[in-house]
Amino acid sequence: MDRKIETKRWTWKKISGVVIASVIVIFLAFQLIFGDNRSSLNVESERITTATVKQGAFQEFIPVNGNVAPGEVYFLDAIEGGIIQEVIRESGANVDEGDTVLTLTNSKLQLDVMQRETQLYEQINNLRQTRLLLDQNDLSQRAQLAEIDYQLNILKPQFERNKKLYKEKLISEQEFEQIDEQLKYNQNRRALTYRSYRNDSIARAIQMNQLYQSEKRMLRSLEAVGQILDNLIITAPESGQLSAPQLEVGQSVNAGQRLGQIDVMDDYKVRVGIDELYLPRVDIGQKGTFNFAGKQYTLEINKIYPNISDGRFQVDMVFAGEVPEGIRRGQTLRIRLELGNLEQAILLPTGGFFNDTGGRWIYVLNSDNTKAYKKDISIGRRNPDYYEVLSGLQPGDRVVISGYDNFGDNDVLNLK
Repeated sequence: MDRKIETKRWTWKKISGVVIASVIVIFLAFQLIFGDNRSSLNVESERITTATVKQGAFQEFIPVNGNVAPGEVYFLDAIEGGIIQEVIRESGANVDEGDTVLTLTNSKLQLDVMQRETQLYEQINNLRQTRLLLDQNDLSQRAQLAEIDYQLNILKPQFERNKKLYKEKLISEQEFEQIDEQLKYNQNRRALTYRSYRNDSIARAIQMNQLYQSEKRMLRSLEAVGQILDNLIITAPESGQLSAPQLEVGQSVNAGQRLGQIDVMDDYKVRVGIDELYLPRVDIGQKGTFNFAGKQYTLEINKIYPNISDGRFQVDMVFAGEVPEGIRRGQTLRIRLELGNLEQAILLPTGGFFNDTGGRWIYVLNSDNTKAYKKDISIGRRNPDYYEVLSGLQPGDRVVISGYDNFGDNDVLNLK
């Protein structure tokens, strides 16, 4: 009799297949959920530049160029025009205050000075003649008063005597009235003459003061006119080094023309051009440093010229301390101009990555330097050497600071 053979549903082969499939599904699910699915790129380590983030003092500064100039400059300008008669000091010579540099000649000016002096002398003489007439008028009025006083001194005693004689009937009434009228007449005449003298004296005093002041002004004008010809002699206003263009005898010079300058070589300043962007952040007293002959020197801003030309403004800086030996006018100095105070901060060295990321993220290396991961960061202030890290990095982190042009949007760099 036939017996039905039952087929086994779970064989070892099926069980093995299910186990393997389950393991594969679990592994894929794990990778999908917990695995690193970020895009990556293989990069040769030699083609990137890395740096270490550190804690340190941050100083915000900008690099600027400055030209060395004398601390004080005195210009030589021609006050009067003329023809160069003699060149006594050449450019580059050291001069003392008052030394003659060159002389000019101007025949027309000399003739004009002579005419003006003659006119002034005539006006001064006229003033003095007017003053003499006023003095004579004063003396004449004084003489009139003296004459009247003399008559009164004679008439008063005579009137008193005639008055007594008239009471005693020793003289006639006519004689008494005659002397009485003479006395009253002279008394009235003195009162009028004195009033006229007093009024004239007040006016004369005012007029004499005006004449005196006018004469003083004319004498000063005469002295100034006499000094005009002195302007044809160009002298050094201060001791220093003469700097002048090529000047030749017989050359014509116009009034106001600059003939050179005197550089006081005992001190120097540095004229610095700065981008107009930094004008609100630059102030008197800010410092800058530069290296010269292997040593570092400090400069300090002492003057700001706010006028902007070609997008730049100028400042003058003076040496805060020692002046370098061997420095010369016209030399160019590379200066680190400070824009703020020293502060502790997390420092990230500058690099080409900033141009590609705008400072918003950076690649950070792992502990064994085999991978670099993209990480968001925040950057604050900056100077040519460092960025100030506000968040995202810690001291000791190693980062890729070279350019990211060839890395695309990959999140991970596999370093080989």
